Amino acid sequence: MIQVETGRFTVGVFQDVAWAQKGLGALIAAGLPSASLSIMAKESSEVASLIETVLGGPGERVESGAVGAVLMKGPIVAPLQGAARDLATLGLAGTMRRVGFQSHDARIFEALTARGGVLVAIHSEPRAADALAVLHSYGAGNAAIGAWTGRV
Repeated sequence: MIQVETGRFTVGVFQDVAWAQKGLGALIAAGLPSASLSIMAKESSEVASLIETVLGGPGERVESGAVGAVLMKGPIVAPLQGAARDLATLGLAGTMRRVGFQSHDARIFEALTARGGVLVAIHSEPRAADALAVLHSYGAGNAAIGAWTGRV
């Protein structure tokens, strides 16, 4: 059985790097620390620059099931990779359950990312509703809070 992390992640997928940059700027302006942010997208120079600029360092290159080569950085990386580093074989559809998302949500995140979208995750349970509002306001597709328990 797949273990679910106790921390909450709020996740959304922006249509491209330009929209992700606007959304990430709004998240930071709303007071969410950059250390709580994660970015994952198909490997490109634009994505590498976005990760470097927003998260202050290079992204990790990983093969991800149906998506292919991705760059990713942030607190969501370790739970998605798991001890077996199985993101490559299971993809997002198989690993997002570890951070509280059901498989149908994970398949949508995977499809949007495979089409060139930029997945942004925020690890901040106390500010999950705030993060969700910003993601929706800046056009993040299928934005949701994993393992939502109804708390605001």
